[in-house]
Amino acid sequence: MTSPWRLSVAPMMDWTDRHCRFFHRLITRQTRLYTEMVTTGALLHGDVPRHLGHREEEHPLALQLGGSEPDDLARCARLAEQWGYDEVNLNCGCPSERVQRGAFGACLMAEPALVADGVKAMRDAVAIPVTVKHRIGIDRIESYDFVRDFVGTVAAAGCEVFIVHARNAWLRGLSPKENRELPPLRYEFVARLQNDFPALRFALNGGVAGNAQIEALFAQGMQGVMVGRAAYHHPWLLAEWDERFLGAAPAARTREQVEAAMVDYMEREARQGEPWAHIARHMLGLWSGEPGARRWRQVWSDHRLKALAPAAVAGLATQARRDGQVASTTPASASANALA
Repeated sequence: MTSPWRLSVAPMMDWTDRHCRFFHRLITRQTRLYTEMVTTGALLHGDVPRHLGHREEEHPLALQLGGSEPDDLARCARLAEQWGYDEVNLNCGCPSERVQRGAFGACLMAEPALVADGVKAMRDAVAIPVTVKHRIGIDRIESYDFVRDFVGTVAAAGCEVFIVHARNAWLRGLSPKENRELPPLRYEFVARLQNDFPALRFALNGGVAGNAQIEALFAQGMQGVMVGRAAYHHPWLLAEWDERFLGAAPAARTREQVEAAMVDYMEREARQGEPWAHIARHMLGLWSGEPGARRWRQVWSDHRLKALAPAAVAGLATQARRDGQVASTTPASASANALA
């Protein structure tokens, strides 16, 4: 049986909202999807339906929580279970200063006992899996022993699944973007964790750029892979995942069919007051790498068209893409056609 954590799309702030997840689910049925990080404060003192509302077709779906107080985490885990989520994931990897001020994210790796208390409180509160997403170290702590001891402490509290962003998090001196790119990747740390904790399950995150790399990681014995920005910017990668990696039938939609389904979705959401441009931004990579993709993307990104209905914009975008396909014909190939 394929592990639920074999392949997933990473939680990404401002990106993996419900509209993005609807889009991804049109392309892959089986890949595990994650929400943006939601703080315990936002759930306990804010608009719960806005944060936790989702469609049935988004499953399998996990809620990522940001927080550190065990009682608050337990209360939020109960909400996640009540709202039908398949998993609660605790964020111990985000390095942003805003998150640090809230005393959660990557800085929690310095307090494994507190993370363990939070995991135990959540596990005692719910029946769904409780998982942890973390880095391999913080700042200049580059010893494998650090992440090994962190995992050992948290596992003793009952966590059985760890999603490992295989870079250090620098809590000072680097922006969140730089933290995703500059600290070196150490995939070998994840392999060592798998070897040292054979009863646990690990998924590797960080720097995974395409399907050939995913296949190579599985061939090397990696148990699970989580893909972030590559999945967002090049979403058609996901079209292969169900059949190629997850042992399931593919979603079997063409790009045109996915775009049409998104237009219908935007029309429905617009009738509920949701601006369609907030949704369309998530599909801008749909035609990435194909002739005419840039012109198509420019139409969907044109703020001057926001007053039009999504179907009208789709017509303009399709025509722009076809014009781009024609323009991509080189003079050399045109001459060759004329001589044929």
